[in-house]
Amino acid sequence: MKSTYVIGEIGQNHNGSVDIAKLIVDVVSRPVIDKLFGTELPIMDAVKMTKRDLKQELSKSQMDRPYDNSNSFGKTYGEHRAFLELDDEAHFEVYKYAKSKGLDFVETLCAAGCLSLLRLFTPDKLKVASRDLTNLPLLEAMAETKIPIILSTGMAGKQELDDALEVITKYHNEISILHCVSEYPTRYENVNLKTITYLKTQYPQFKIGYSDHTIGISTPIAAIGMGAEIIEKHITIDRQMKGTDQAGSLAIDGIYRLMRDIRNLDKSMGLEEIFIEPSVKIAREKLERSIAVNKELLVGEIIKEDDLHMLSPGDGFKWSERHLLIDKKVIKTIPKDEIVYKDNVE
Repeated sequence: MKSTYVIGEIGQNHNGSVDIAKLIVDVVSRPVIDKLFGTELPIMDAVKMTKRDLKQELSKSQMDRPYDNSNSFGKTYGEHRAFLELDDEAHFEVYKYAKSKGLDFVETLCAAGCLSLLRLFTPDKLKVASRDLTNLPLLEAMAETKIPIILSTGMAGKQELDDALEVITKYHNEISILHCVSEYPTRYENVNLKTITYLKTQYPQFKIGYSDHTIGISTPIAAIGMGAEIIEKHITIDRQMKGTDQAGSLAIDGIYRLMRDIRNLDKSMGLEEIFIEPSVKIAREKLERSIAVNKELLVGEIIKEDDLHMLSPGDGFKWSERHLLIDKKVIKTIPKDEIVYKDNVE
């Protein structure tokens, strides 16, 4: 059975708190129960954190600019970013907690200086944010680690993507490409899910997925139907919390619904062929049509095609089998509007 790799992006929704990050990990590691069928479905596969090196983040003037709004954690943008930034040891703590819950841990690294956390642990995958796809020195530093890399294409065209791939593939080919639109939230008319099928055609050697910034869960579900093998979605414990990404993230109920629908969709994909599913046997026998007689036929009478029509249930002869009945002698009376069975005819 196909299994979509689902990444819950914590991003900065921890609001500078390791405890909140762990709470988010708790949410995504809970079993997903489909109450209709009483089945337990697989949880998310991974959580993702983001590591910044503020010395390599923005120009001094941008870091010093006033940042006074309802989502601000500091008077300047630099102070705001510093409040939200967790150090290497904090990332390590969340990593260990996620692994204890059976989850993979993915790190977005925003600067070469962030590679310092590799002294403490090795993430299962490294993520390149959309804005850094053209940051080729960073890509080279990440590729040198030989850790599998996920690329987001939210700000890229084909040339930018090809340039990034050329750098990384000098070191390894464990690369996944996520279609993405860096608009927060993304308007539905800008999603262009057909990019997924384009990427699968152009880059068949890599896994193709979708990083979603729309509101709700319908678009990532549709992306899987388009062939996405990886889904990334922002997650939180409360969409009303302070922070620019909270409102556009999935909270507890949304995470549950997303995973329920993804895991059931995984089971629904099936095979590229048409066949009668064994589970429909009861419905088929109850609802499908069989050959019946439109008048009473007595013992000794000969069955003609004009005597026949189709009625339920479906446990008798099909119309394509009528040649087995036509011109045959009745050996057991068949009442009007009853199904013809083998023991009715000679």
